[in-house]
Amino acid sequence: MRAPRTLATLDEVDTGDHVCQLLDPAEDVIDRSRAFVADGELHGDKVVIVGPMLKAGSEFARLVLDPARLGGSLLAAVRREAATADRQGFRSLRVLHHVGPGCCAARTDELLRSELDLEEFAADTGALVVCAYHAADWDLPALQRLGCVHPHRLGSPAVSPAFRVFRAGKEGWAVTGIVDGDGADAFSAVLCALLAQTDTVRLFCHALEFFDASGMSALADAARHLPDRKVVLEGANDTVRLAWELSGFAVPDIPVVMTP
Repeated sequence: MRAPRTLATLDEVDTGDHVCQLLDPAEDVIDRSRAFVADGELHGDKVVIVGPMLKAGSEFARLVLDPARLGGSLLAAVRREAATADRQGFRSLRVLHHVGPGCCAARTDELLRSELDLEEFAADTGALVVCAYHAADWDLPALQRLGCVHPHRLGSPAVSPAFRVFRAGKEGWAVTGIVDGDGADAFSAVLCALLAQTDTVRLFCHALEFFDASGMSALADAARHLPDRKVVLEGANDTVRLAWELSGFAVPDIPVVMTP
């Protein structure tokens, strides 16, 4: 069973992990990539580095997927690499994604969708995916929004979100922690991205501690975001279910179902 955890070093990353790594300005991309490749060789993994070509003649040139040159989605590219790794007898695929600077809200929304795809990919295939962000290139709300869809974290504790949404088996997504005013916008964005891909989003909430009023409003608004969509919360505790009802959200025009 996958579960959120904080890593002390990159050496602790294991198969099926999807890690948000926050880099300091002084940390060097080449050094990080070299260590990542070395770990892959040690464990028998096929290694892919996602990011702009580091430089002409780089020692990693054959390993790099440049997003600007893919001619398709990142998800499709890493799925092809995973299939190749399997045919070639590697233990797994190991992906290091050097995420470029955030410049606008549209960029963050696009990356959120991509991170959800990578989370599903890691969980379903057992691939190991590390998404490295230079903290200085992003504002804190954007990092928290993107960080909440990574079950594993390495780096600055200031970016650790109060809740996480991550893949739980083939049927749905687990939600852990607290969805309150600080995280309501991020939670709404995650749900809207998931609902854009499927008619029913199933959330396993056994480790969800609480929604405050803003979190519940975010859930209701996201559920009504697109027509003919539904959100099912399984394992919501008595407090969460009672607060939902007392807040007036348990009505037919809000397509949310809560079950014990």
